[in-house]
Amino acid sequence: MTTSNLTLSVAAIVAEGATRFPDLNAITMNGVSTTYRELWEETKAYAGALKEQGITEGDRVAVLIPNVTDFARVYYAVLSLGATAVPIHALLKAREISYVLEDAEAKILVCAAGLLGEGAKGAQNSGINLLSVMEPEAGQTTRLEDLAAKAEPITTYLPRKAEDIATILYTSGTTGKPKGALGTHLALIEQTHSTLLNTMDVRQGDKLFGGLPLFHTFGQTCVLNTGLRIGAEVMLLPKFTADAALDLVLDAEIDVFFGVPTMYVALVEAGANREGKPTNLRYAISGGASLPLSVLSAFEQRFGAQIYEGYGLTETSPVACFNHVGREPRPGTVGTPVWGVDVEIADPAYPNEIRLMPRGELGELVVRGHNLFSGYLNRPDATAEAVVDGWFRTGDLGTKDEEDYLRILDRTKDMILRNGYNVYPREVEEVLTSHPEISNAAVYGVPHDKHGQEVVASVTLVQGSTLSVQELIRWSSEQMAAYKYPRFIEIVKEFPLGPSGKILKRELIAQFDQE
Repeated sequence: MTTSNLTLSVAAIVAEGATRFPDLNAITMNGVSTTYRELWEETKAYAGALKEQGITEGDRVAVLIPNVTDFARVYYAVLSLGATAVPIHALLKAREISYVLEDAEAKILVCAAGLLGEGAKGAQNSGINLLSVMEPEAGQTTRLEDLAAKAEPITTYLPRKAEDIATILYTSGTTGKPKGALGTHLALIEQTHSTLLNTMDVRQGDKLFGGLPLFHTFGQTCVLNTGLRIGAEVMLLPKFTADAALDLVLDAEIDVFFGVPTMYVALVEAGANREGKPTNLRYAISGGASLPLSVLSAFEQRFGAQIYEGYGLTETSPVACFNHVGREPRPGTVGTPVWGVDVEIADPAYPNEIRLMPRGELGELVVRGHNLFSGYLNRPDATAEAVVDGWFRTGDLGTKDEEDYLRILDRTKDMILRNGYNVYPREVEEVLTSHPEISNAAVYGVPHDKHGQEVVASVTLVQGSTLSVQELIRWSSEQMAAYKYPRFIEIVKEFPLGPSGKILKRELIAQFDQE
């Protein structure tokens, strides 16, 4: 059998759900629930409307919708037609939206009414057709809901080849313009299956915390696709705030919490001022960045559930490693490789070849397996640089021990070289967050005439703290070697965050340079 005879589709997740769990709630938002049967019927109606607008297999449809039920309806409708979904970060401005639309060569932008201020301008600037959803009544744009009410729904999804492109997700990157990572139907479906089989503890009927952005790979694959594949209920939170998240966890009886470190920091802080523990919270999953051990311990103590850390990237669909279900999680590690995926440590000094290093040695994490993306859209040079001999070079530094557990130390580009010594921001951040009055920390390097680079930290403090910068620097010097501790510390109220909730260190560096 050749790959050309294999057909599958990510849209099968919602189609099969309608057959297998028709009366279970698939998605709930603000107290309004949509069953699996209803979600598939609404998806087919949206797909029929998009089909009448000329969307067919291979076309690219941009989706600018926040964490609301319509994201799922539009996302699966696009995939049902054999088209490619191009989710766009909900906070982008018109110029940035235009870049994605033009780079992806999108045929239509489907935009939530609340985002039309920037979305409509972006579509107009790029000459892209625009449809809206969630408008209470007809406005300046054509409503997809109105079209769906008149169109003939599709009967089923269009099967695709395994290597066909399901999604184009734009990576934030540390330099240059965002690149469109091509996700195949095979990679996305295998990710849900390996996740459910023996990686994460997600069960039919579970209520999943839906606060991770659905336009990002973590929320889209691990919460939406994986949750609907097993028959869980995704409890959407349109906009993450600590109080709203805490309300949802406590009041909606969430079973599984998915979050990034900044979310856990916020929950711990909010939880300190609220009584009561969640009654059903069984399991918590963290990814996107390394979770400070102090936050992990505080969350488990406050909420009574262990956090299992994993690791992945947009290019790995996303999960490559995880502290697997059935094993006690090892704090400070991102677990072991998921089923069918190899994660090894390669020598970063040889960018054009893969030289694997012995266990325990520090090097660059490289990944190969069924979860790899198909490359970067229209960027063969960037693809060739990232994928060498079948291995994806992650750009992250770490180690792998004799039991296959991996630890992430830092991004290769984030490592600081001070007076010829390597300083790993992750290590310094762990020390800083061990201070009882520091809630989170970001460490980065800035150019220095004498030392080459100087170590700088931005920190947030717990509510009510009166710590001064001088006290923090003095305490840091007592905890770390002279070449490691930050000579400059800035106390901030909040961090600039990327689409996945990661702290944007490049913005902190830019702000520091301006001072």
